Amino acid sequence: MEQEKKVRTRDKVLELFENNKGKYYSGEELAEKLSVSRAAVWKAVNNLRNDGYDIDAITNRGYCMSAQTDILSPQGIRKYLAEELCHTEIDVVATIDSTNAKVKEAANKGVTEGYLLVSGSQTKGRGRYGRHFYSPEESGVYMSILLRPYNCPAGKAACITTMAAVAVCEAIEEVSGEEAQIKWVNDIFVKGKKVCGILTEASIGVENGMVEYAVLGIGINIYAPNNGFPEDISHIAGAVFDNKKEEAKNRITALVYNRFMNYYKDKTQIDYVEEYRKRSFVIGNNI
Repeated sequence: MEQEKKVRTRDKVLELFENNKGKYYSGEELAEKLSVSRAAVWKAVNNLRNDGYDIDAITNRGYCMSAQTDILSPQGIRKYLAEELCHTEIDVVATIDSTNAKVKEAANKGVTEGYLLVSGSQTKGRGRYGRHFYSPEESGVYMSILLRPYNCPAGKAACITTMAAVAVCEAIEEVSGEEAQIKWVNDIFVKGKKVCGILTEASIGVENGMVEYAVLGIGINIYAPNNGFPEDISHIAGAVFDNKKEEAKNRITALVYNRFMNYYKDKTQIDYVEEYRKRSFVIGNNI
């Protein structure tokens, strides 16, 4: 129980800092706002520092989280979600074997549609045809979304991937200002290099051939790995940003989710088609 209380205090402090980056709060202010002791605030701040958060402390001014902090967190993602999505169930982990595999487990346990799992790295990330998807720590965002499409034939599930491709392009363009293009069907390119891969996996009903649930996996190279990309993919792999950018990971994650869910919930599912065509660089070419 005591450990759970510490975690809750840490999360509350983090949420306050995430929503007020660059602003100083005294320990007394934080304790009063969160209805905890000053000692609990001090412990929470130290825990956040140990997790990599850049939190300044100045006598007579208090604590302040640096505006340059770019660490994935549910609190950091949630503040950029559309209002109608603000109650989305979000889990963020530092590393995992595969976000898609974990969300499949959640689906089989009855977790509701929209669940979002985000990781800072994967040890067994997967691409199409069972290929390994390089997912190093600290440089990328690896996310999976649980979907339960109504009355969706197996063949129509491919639309999930194409909607996601448009959503990723729009999110990257908004945050970076760079043009993002789509290589059929699931690769996103920026400045001639692949910065994102998308993998949709589905459970199909044997009797009716309908999608019981789908898991949409998206891996985005926000930055290049510290030691560069492995030699076998260095000629094709790239990153959205050359240098660290404030709030890039949380913001791109939230914008991808916002835009994808907007297309997914559109009953006509037509709006994204033209956006896909505009960004595809293989239309009219031999592939």
